Amino acid sequence: MARSVTSLRAAEEAECADLALEELIGYNLKRAYVIFHADFREALGDGGLSQRAFSALSLVVQIPNITQSALARRLGIERSGLVAIVDDLERRGLLQRGRVPGDRRVQALLATDAGRRAFAEAVAAVRTHEEKVLAGLSKAERAQLLSLLRKIRTTAGGES
Repeated sequence: MARSVTSLRAAEEAECADLALEELIGYNLKRAYVIFHADFREALGDGGLSQRAFSALSLVVQIPNITQSALARRLGIERSGLVAIVDDLERRGLLQRGRVPGDRRVQALLATDAGRRAFAEAVAAVRTHEEKVLAGLSKAERAQLLSLLRKIRTTAGGES
């Protein structure tokens, strides 16, 4: 008699639990990221902000007149990679570039009213998305996970 799809999946999951990969933190972080990323995109919908654009807009909203260089540093990406993100956010009318007094070469970024509204809507959607993905964790476990991830970022990633 053929085994059901459900019992096959359970057998595969039990088999995977014994694999060396399952003991590797990096592997598990990547698998968790794939789940988070897919649900994030679903939560923000077609044409919604990507994770990088959401992060960039978040910082521009919360740190008015942040420079592109400072934004790139905070996001941990190359300044050249940030240009496309800023161009997209500007094209959508969510932020604008401005001059920094005393240095014409530097551009400051400022969220528009539409950008602040889009950010507020996106934050609500992202909070709902995180609630859904992390439903299996208690409040204490979520706090511990966040603390551990921040610790990795600051000790291994050189962030302050």
